Amino acid sequence: MGCGIPLFVIKWESFVAVGVSKQDIREQIWDHMESQNLADFPRPVHHRIPNFKGSYLACQSIKDLDVFARTQEVKVDPDKPLEGVRLLALQSKKTLLVPTPRLRTGLFNKITPPPGATKDILRKCATSQGVRNCSVPIGLDSRVLVDLVVVGSVAVSEKGWRIGKGEGYADLEYAMMVSMGAVSNETPVVTIVHDCQVVDIPEELLEEHDITVDYILTPTRVIATGCKRPQPMGITWSKISWEMMEKIPVLRSLLRPRAAGWEGCHPPG
Repeated sequence: MGCGIPLFVIKWESFVAVGVSKQDIREQIWDHMESQNLADFPRPVHHRIPNFKGSYLACQSIKDLDVFARTQEVKVDPDKPLEGVRLLALQSKKTLLVPTPRLRTGLFNKITPPPGATKDILRKCATSQGVRNCSVPIGLDSRVLVDLVVVGSVAVSEKGWRIGKGEGYADLEYAMMVSMGAVSNETPVVTIVHDCQVVDIPEELLEEHDITVDYILTPTRVIATGCKRPQPMGITWSKISWEMMEKIPVLRSLLRPRAAGWEGCHPPG
């Protein structure tokens, strides 16, 4: 599908030297989706994981992935374009875990539809309102083993490189799941995007805490990236500020066992 994104988003190589950044790529994607009316509610999509026309169709393709068929527990971000995947997980009677908003009160909420829920009720449970009203918190001491991770993206490459909206929550959530043993390097990661969000991303922009994706689902394509880059091995504490520790109490809970074993080391900050 031709998207008409400006040349310097497609032909990155000649621009790496002049300082293409993740934010440059985000701004181009957001601007393009708005100007071409590809975006869907909520708008404008700037500073968001953008919802797009055709997101529900793109989500349906996950049913054809073996990794989804085998999944018992799936973690799906609360972003609007992933609503269709959350619904499919509930309809398939899989355990659906959704990160708590900005990780303020914990890491996960488990979506718990009422007994005998109809399709309409399940559809409501898959929305942001349902995440708030039809869920229970999952503690760090809970035995959670996530079989599949579904994340939103602003941009992604066919090699599996991913750029989020710039706040780092998806990367941090993944790192926290590693720290609590909920995922491994073999746990597949899927993202759902519009075709125009699939662009070339210079590998030079990737950082050690960035997660990569194994499958990209768009309204017209299913892309297996074959990405071999290792996923983050846990929380990069040197990247965690005291301000983040104050805002995200669950980080402090994860830090305590580590701090007890540190000798002559300093906590993050």
